[in-house]
Amino acid sequence: MESFSMYKGLRRYQELAEELKLIIRKKGYQVGDRILTERQISETLNVGRSAAREAILMLEIEGLVEVKKGSGTYLISDELSAPKPLETADDVGPFELLQARQVVESNVAGLAALSVTKSDILRMRQALEMERKGIEEQNNDYSSDELFHRLIAEATQNSVLVDTVSELWKTRDRSLMWARLHERIFDTDYRKQWLRDHQEILSALQLKDSEGARRAMWQHLENVRDTLMELSDVDDPNFDGYLFNSSAG
Repeated sequence: MESFSMYKGLRRYQELAEELKLIIRKKGYQVGDRILTERQISETLNVGRSAAREAILMLEIEGLVEVKKGSGTYLISDELSAPKPLETADDVGPFELLQARQVVESNVAGLAALSVTKSDILRMRQALEMERKGIEEQNNDYSSDELFHRLIAEATQNSVLVDTVSELWKTRDRSLMWARLHERIFDTDYRKQWLRDHQEILSALQLKDSEGARRAMWQHLENVRDTLMELSDVDDPNFDGYLFNSSAG
């Protein structure tokens, strides 16, 4: 197996995607063939399931593979050496982004608990009420979720941290990989869990419990990661990703 050093300058998921292309070529897969499962890719490349999933997402966006319900991933193009789409050149893996947010936002929440004001709390409550109404109305507006996280950053009264958190969310919003991951998810009951998580974070902030706020935010983003992993599992026979147009943006 070639060393990842040959892919110097690429993001980790891009390195893995290139390594997966080598495996596809070496094994002689033809268009229409089912390639390795995510678990097999994880074991072959000695990486976690989230990293393997990001590599598959990259190949999906490049138009090389397609996922099918409870069946797995199939090769749909033999253009394995074609240049990558320019719009994906600087994209980030959704799970590495979540990990970065977990590290940053948990500590931001801990700091916010030390300086949060009554006005901050009131605005956070309004954001959660917007989130609750959105869930009840089953709309696709997730802006209140983002607003809640941004308000926590603002409560630190540190403009650098506000900009850092804002940039992480902007990165998510413009990520094709994040959008493609969510195309696989059709069960939105997880939004109720997010609201409960947010309420726990708010409770800790109200108590000015720095460690409690840090832990609550860390656990929230851990829950997000675990749920996205579970709901976007293409090898699960209950996965209904085939219902979505693979060309959708």
